[in-house]
Amino acid sequence: MDHRILLSLKILFLVSVLVMATFAGCTAEEQTVGELQALVSEREPDQPSLLPDWNDGEYHDYDATTHMLTIFNDNFPDLVDVFSIGKSIQGRDIWCVRITNEKNNQAKLSCLIDGCIHGNEWEAGDACLYLADYLLINFGNNATVTHILNISKVYIIPLVNPDGRQQNTRWNADNIDLNRNFDVDFGRLRGHSIRIGKLFGWIKIPYIYIPKVGTLTNCGRRPFSEPEAQAVRDVMKTINYHDFSFYVNCHTAIHNIATPWSAFKPPSELTQQEINVHDSVKNWVDENTEYESTPLTYHPSGTVTDWCFKEFRVPSFTLELLSQDYEPGMGEGKHDHLVHWMNTTLPIFLYLLVNIENLHDWQLPTIQPCLPEGVPPPPLH
Repeated sequence: MDHRILLSLKILFLVSVLVMATFAGCTAEEQTVGELQALVSEREPDQPSLLPDWNDGEYHDYDATTHMLTIFNDNFPDLVDVFSIGKSIQGRDIWCVRITNEKNNQAKLSCLIDGCIHGNEWEAGDACLYLADYLLINFGNNATVTHILNISKVYIIPLVNPDGRQQNTRWNADNIDLNRNFDVDFGRLRGHSIRIGKLFGWIKIPYIYIPKVGTLTNCGRRPFSEPEAQAVRDVMKTINYHDFSFYVNCHTAIHNIATPWSAFKPPSELTQQEINVHDSVKNWVDENTEYESTPLTYHPSGTVTDWCFKEFRVPSFTLELLSQDYEPGMGEGKHDHLVHWMNTTLPIFLYLLVNIENLHDWQLPTIQPCLPEGVPPPPLH
């Protein structure tokens, strides 16, 4: 055979092989893509359906809170660690619960959420318990919650002021406003505080009213004069050794979320990145919940949120549950619609938790949480 014909046949054979291989590769690739698409389409959406089995009216005072934390500790030994961070004036334990997957030993980020620093703000404490209940009953069943507890240590203090909760009063047993007892812009009259403490060691005055000045709350003689404030300070210092990532202090009933600074005289300026992250959270709350990001109309000194931000420079938030129409101390309301208020705050907590890594690094919290059906609920009005 002519060598030129032979050469042409060899070239034609090689081209045929290459073409067949190319089409075979495309077919295999298309088959792989098709299989992946089928797997994705068959995957169940990450939407937890379990909400805590709570009923309206079942609020948790100190004894009920202690009982619930004991149940958590007994029922979820691999997820829960309950411990006292200190004693109140009247000797009650200030309970903290740490929730994390203790079988996962990887390095984890930490956050702190607390409530009821003002004892008559019941829903603020219950929101903390409700979050704990929600995380525990969904771990292992929902990918989002499971991931949160695999990478995070969630510290929760339901009752910062257990004596005030039992007495249904704003102040602690010394008639000191604990949320004015922290060392940031402390004791400033224009910050609605006055350094009274206990007169003569035994006279307890919660506040005084001065015409043209307003109501001044007793912040104590000095910062951290009260054991409850000391306990929160010390646990924050401990958490800071474990990648402290954000802090939420829960109150009622201004119906908003606020960020530093609240103080009349802020101790420093925020960086632009700190402003951007705080604003991003407030915008998300505005757009996705019934709560607002309106600024406070006054400038309280000595608050725990401002102090936390000053000391640890982590994203810090004051979350005011309810609205004044539903708060006995501020309006004509009473403590009711408990489950509704719990489900209004759950989205905010979950949003912060799924973004814990971004918040730790002061990056914009862009991850959207997958929420249970019916959460958040429509506003009551």
